[in-house]
Amino acid sequence: MKISIRTATCLSCILLTSAAHAAVFQGVVADEQGTGIAGAMVTFRFGEPFQERTVFTDDAGAYAATGLPAGTNHLLRVRRIGWKDLISGGHLASEDGATALDLTMVRHTDPAEVAAQLPANHWYALLLEKFDNEYHREQFVRQCTYCHQQGNAATRIVRDTQEWEKVLALMARMGGGLDADLAARVPELINAAYDPEVAVPALTQGWQEPGFAPPPSPEVRRSVIDEYQLGARSSMQHDMIVHPSGHIYSVDMSSDTLFRMDPSIPGGKREWFSIPREEVPLGGVMGSGALPSNTEMHVGPHSLQVDPKGRVWITLATGNRLAMFDPSDASFQIEPLPAGIYPHTLRIDDRGRIWYTIAVSNHFGMYNPENGRHEVVRLPARSFGEEVALRLLPFVFWLSQHVDLDLGGGEGGGLPVPYGVDIAPNGDVWFSQLNAHRIGRIDPETLEVTMIDTPFTAPRRMRFDSKGNLWIPGFSSNLLSRFDPQTLEFKNFELPIEPLGSETPYSLNVDLSTDTVWICGTNSDTLISFDSAAEEFTVYPLPTRSTYTRDIDFDRDGAVWTSNSNAPAWQIETGVPRVLRLIPGRHQDPGTTSSTR
Repeated sequence: MKISIRTATCLSCILLTSAAHAAVFQGVVADEQGTGIAGAMVTFRFGEPFQERTVFTDDAGAYAATGLPAGTNHLLRVRRIGWKDLISGGHLASEDGATALDLTMVRHTDPAEVAAQLPANHWYALLLEKFDNEYHREQFVRQCTYCHQQGNAATRIVRDTQEWEKVLALMARMGGGLDADLAARVPELINAAYDPEVAVPALTQGWQEPGFAPPPSPEVRRSVIDEYQLGARSSMQHDMIVHPSGHIYSVDMSSDTLFRMDPSIPGGKREWFSIPREEVPLGGVMGSGALPSNTEMHVGPHSLQVDPKGRVWITLATGNRLAMFDPSDASFQIEPLPAGIYPHTLRIDDRGRIWYTIAVSNHFGMYNPENGRHEVVRLPARSFGEEVALRLLPFVFWLSQHVDLDLGGGEGGGLPVPYGVDIAPNGDVWFSQLNAHRIGRIDPETLEVTMIDTPFTAPRRMRFDSKGNLWIPGFSSNLLSRFDPQTLEFKNFELPIEPLGSETPYSLNVDLSTDTVWICGTNSDTLISFDSAAEEFTVYPLPTRSTYTRDIDFDRDGAVWTSNSNAPAWQIETGVPRVLRLIPGRHQDPGTTSSTR
């Protein structure tokens, strides 16, 4: 099936094509007394759709932003916790040499404004302290940060009980259900924790002291962060990948769209492709009643990977299908699932077979494109009652197409949710069950399933390293875990995000060239690296508030890519989703105009 391609008109692409070379801004960020400010994030925005490049200041407050388009006006923002954001426009990059630009920041005098600068997890930690029941606490973390941050400016709002009941009902319709007794307590707990009269003093204690919100390490401050607008306010950007060609692919669930971006072209050429819906109704198998009012989701593209032939495979979650996109002719091939509900995450083995979790119905699937063979495995339930509930789901979803049902996902979202998946170096297939707190192994030849309980809660998206260790994020347990499939032993590492216990690591990936593990700091606006040999963490702050990261990938230059997928997207600062590239300080800055191929 051939489809039309729409290409975004990128002003920065046009300007950069005619520019002689990329430009540089450099200078010093200082306070009103002329003292340099270490660790300030200096961001330059240009183009339409916009691109942003962020660099950090060194110990003396000096910065240098290279690789920017010459002859182009830039919007500037400088950010450092404790100082007022500095925002100004019309900064023209010179075509001849560096453009000098010294900047002065002004200290905040109102602690409430400082508290508002803190990442969501700082506020969230105040709420977690209110729980005296560990079961409720874990359930709240797992369910109330399912698709968006908790504690950001859009969620830390004091509401009356009736308003909270509406919010919780909408959350339940989206799959984030809570036990009835916990749901009844949530309004009181949130209002008490986020009351500014209580929260601001707690969050800003010692805020005028030098040790408050210290700058990141020198290595981190040598890093460069690029962000590319991809989508709109109604988008739900989900996963992204780096294609071997160097293109970036990303999916927008709410509009059934596949995006492609070429970062080797100045400004990042964007294209988008409408995924065929094939008469799938609004909401797909989930029904339109479970969706927010501004979505056009029919098939709901979710996860994507590249097969050995360079084709992009996508799970269509609400459409109950797999899709294959061929970059050579921009065509789609759609493959319906023979069984199960809501295909979720997929990985592809060396033989080109697609292995994927089927989240809602507790299945696991395999599709072999070479012979058209499908295999679907029903995963073990934890009880007879759970098994009955799972087997009744197809009828319930069929009935929901004809009768308005509340599909809130059950008490506490308690049904097992097959989630992450990866292929071991020996070919074994491993997966996680989020709500069941288990991982499992599937023999790729016999499809025999072995289940293993995890000594932590909510294993989510996981990956193997080059040595055969499986690395797993504990979404509601604030940790990184290393699992040895040979000895069946786990070793856990607490994430160093402050306040401790406030992080919700959604996903991770392993740079196989170094076995460095990169973890999503999903609730703290960070990316976190873990040196698996030295067993040391490094935390990289991200410049955009409400950065809910989904999946991680790497390009050939060693840069780290992810997507900002907070849902709803309007909670993201600027209100639109992005994909972003972190160029770690140990790597040479490739600049805007170089290729990642």
